[in-house]
Amino acid sequence: MNQPTAGTTPRRIFIDKQSPKAYHALVQTSEAVRAVAADAGLDRTLVELVNLRVSQINGCAYCLHVHTRAALRAGETTQRLGVLPAWRDTELFSPMERAALELAEATTEPADAAAQESACTAARAALTEDQISAVIWVAITINAFNRVSILSKHPVRADS
Repeated sequence: MNQPTAGTTPRRIFIDKQSPKAYHALVQTSEAVRAVAADAGLDRTLVELVNLRVSQINGCAYCLHVHTRAALRAGETTQRLGVLPAWRDTELFSPMERAALELAEATTEPADAAAQESACTAARAALTEDQISAVIWVAITINAFNRVSILSKHPVRADS
């Protein structure tokens, strides 16, 4: 049992390791979503921008670490990554990217019905229905991974 000793807090349970069948199902979902996104014509940098923006909103350090590396490998620039939290205030993102980011934010914070309507309207102007569906699935999936990593308190270690 994970009981704290005096002056300490218990370590978190890595739920991905504790329940590997459930985690593997989430990984399989992620792989299917990645294929759906590619089939819809979404490039890897756009998918990683969505992963990063959702992870920023959720405050998931581990997913930010993983997806920053993935975005850089996919060809994303450090400039765009640096301003991603303020994407609305720049001209660095295409209409398609802006629509995807807005839709990802609305998916991550679904209680705001007005933001959802605005995001869906913007998405219809810049994305196909297949792309809209893919962006929503990417956002749903990274939201799930964010919860796994946040609740497990997955560590981020310094690069060597």
